[in-house]
Amino acid sequence: MSQPSPSLQLLAPVPPNDHKPLFVYLPGLDGSGRLFTRQVPDLQPHVDIRCLTIAADDLSPWDRLATQVLRLIHQELGDRSLYLCGESFGACLALQMVAQAPTLARHLILINSASSFHRLPWLHWVANLTAWVASPLYKTSAFSSLPLLANLSRISRPHQSALFEAMGAVSQKSAAWRLSLLHQFRLEPLQLHRVTAQTLLVASQSDRLLPSLAEAQRLATLLPNAHIHALPHSGHISLLEDHISLGEILATQGALPHPSLEPLAS
Repeated sequence: MSQPSPSLQLLAPVPPNDHKPLFVYLPGLDGSGRLFTRQVPDLQPHVDIRCLTIAADDLSPWDRLATQVLRLIHQELGDRSLYLCGESFGACLALQMVAQAPTLARHLILINSASSFHRLPWLHWVANLTAWVASPLYKTSAFSSLPLLANLSRISRPHQSALFEAMGAVSQKSAAWRLSLLHQFRLEPLQLHRVTAQTLLVASQSDRLLPSLAEAQRLATLLPNAHIHALPHSGHISLLEDHISLGEILATQGALPHPSLEPLAS
């Protein structure tokens, strides 16, 4: 088996613990795991967390991207169970991965999946335009899209700053490529009925960018063992919001293992 691309990495936001199930977070369009930091404290007692980072110069198609991330996971997993969590763009990547390895993950968590992107004509126009606008206009338009992406009134100032920084770090070339991938994405060829994972579909009902709840309902008809958890007041980028805890959501679903007892110091 060839080695994964160096442009992809699974980074641990806290010290690793290989005695716990592996939890892999696949990021949104920013391609970094930095925006997952707020969720780490509630999850850390239960799982061993890794966040995927995708380098700006990685222009892999879906199938190659999925294959490469699966190789990274196999290097970390051992005989542990796997939680695979994808947000927006990352949810599409997660779906590509479980299509290739339908029995690998024990738990699949999809948050505001961007799998409906190609069905929204105005987003196709945005994807085409992103590749061609002048660089200063790209940066201006990216930040002007924030009200579509996030309910900023529900996000504290430090996490707003993290969001601004993450958006500013996405190059125009990377954004255009990842938007083109979303436009190409289709559920139909993936044969999702083969997926064995317990699946949780987290959907924001106040998402101004995508019809996230409707898409969760659609995914629930395609994925066995799927349950929907709606977020009534959340925007598209929900995991940065002050009162949203993925750990608590998973706990209410009975989807988290009990925290491992820490060994006593000798």
